[in-house]
Amino acid sequence: MASNPDTRGCASVDITVIVCTYNRCRDLAGALDGVAASRMPTSVTWEILVVDNNSTDQTREVVEGFDHRYPGRFRYVFEPRPGKSFALNTGIANARGEVLAFVDDDVTVEPTWLHNLTAELHDGKWAGAGGRILPPEGFKPPPWLPRSEFPILCAHFDLGDQPSKLNCPPYGANMAFRKSVFERHGGFRIDLGPRPASQIRNEDTELGRRLLAVGERLRYEPSAVVYHPIPQGRITQGYFFSCWFDYGRAMIREYGERPNVYGIPRAYFSILRCAVEITVLTLRWMFAIHPQERFRFKCQVRRWAGQMVELYCRSIGRKRSSTVAARGGS
Repeated sequence: MASNPDTRGCASVDITVIVCTYNRCRDLAGALDGVAASRMPTSVTWEILVVDNNSTDQTREVVEGFDHRYPGRFRYVFEPRPGKSFALNTGIANARGEVLAFVDDDVTVEPTWLHNLTAELHDGKWAGAGGRILPPEGFKPPPWLPRSEFPILCAHFDLGDQPSKLNCPPYGANMAFRKSVFERHGGFRIDLGPRPASQIRNEDTELGRRLLAVGERLRYEPSAVVYHPIPQGRITQGYFFSCWFDYGRAMIREYGERPNVYGIPRAYFSILRCAVEITVLTLRWMFAIHPQERFRFKCQVRRWAGQMVELYCRSIGRKRSSTVAARGGS
């Protein structure tokens, strides 16, 4: 099995399922079992492309085992640069499909998942689709956790039982796009997305927001269902606080630099706003009575704190760049 196959001159297929993975060979085996068992029409050609993001476990051996069990169905690509966005973009570059489906390396998919997610994307009416992401069956949240926080817990995405046009971005654990979308609008931003030294995410939702902003039509498909596991370590308030802090930093990165106000860097005003919001939310959490309400306010304090830290880091970076430039780059 080639480590980095060259797709030039290779036969195209209708659908490529892209699975990016890093040191999760046991979880990966379960996810690939489910995807490989997908019920697809015989007229549809499809493949599963596993992008190994520099794993040090038995990931390659796992994929080779599936390649032996399902000849011609699986391909393996090694991406040495650490970071999920690098892996995603490598998957896009190596995919042979006209439609690209994305799924996490630790989910459980229903047998009809792939067909239902992609069935409406072949004629070009829709640019992409997002499916339903649910917690494991029987999951019981702790009393302090409101349902609104489920997306942090397991990328929860559930907009009801009826298909519809999406006005919000889908999540990377269960989404698909026509490959031409990436040719027109680019791939995933490499300054976002988790990597070993950082858990700043938003690479998937940033892409969705970018597509919606330029008028691309995205579809919600409730019958395309995946179940996302919930590791025990996530069911702690500390985990949520860390995620919200990183989300705040990701928000600043996503929206980038904004123009100065009367010559004053806008970041200064934004930092001041963050400080005010943190103060107000802290007071609200102190006086809140219901545990879920108190928890929600605490999470929002962390989000604004993350924004403040990212703004401060950027303003310090600009100062250093200006100082170096003034000294002639020495």
